[in-house]
Amino acid sequence: MKNLGQMLKQAQELQARMGELQEKLAAIEVTGSAGGGMVTVTVNGKGEARNVTIDPKLMAPGEQAVVEDLVRAAINDAKGKLERLVRDKMSELTGGLPLPPGLQLPF
Repeated sequence: MKNLGQMLKQAQELQARMGELQEKLAAIEVTGSAGGGMVTVTVNGKGEARNVTIDPKLMAPGEQAVVEDLVRAAINDAKGKLERLVRDKMSELTGGLPLPPGLQLPF
C-alpha cells in the first residue's frame, strides 16, 4: 500500500506541474519557414497561427499555387517544431515518474 500512496502523491505532483507547463507553453511562440524564409508562420503553444509573413516577391501574378504550397509548408514546419518542444518539455516533466508504455500526456 505504501507504493500506491507514493504513486498517488507523484500523480498529484505531476498534475500540478502539468498545469504550470501548459501555462508556460501557451506563452511560447514558434516560427516555421519555407522557401528559404520567403514564407514564415508563427504559432503559439496551443498551435494557433499568430503571424504569417510572405515575401512580396512571391506576390507576382501566376504564383498563387507556389505561395499556397509555401504557406502550408511553413505551417507544418512550425507545428513540427512545436510538437518537438512540447514532447521535450513533457519528457522533462515526467522523467522521474514511471508511466505505462504508450501513455501520452497530457491526458
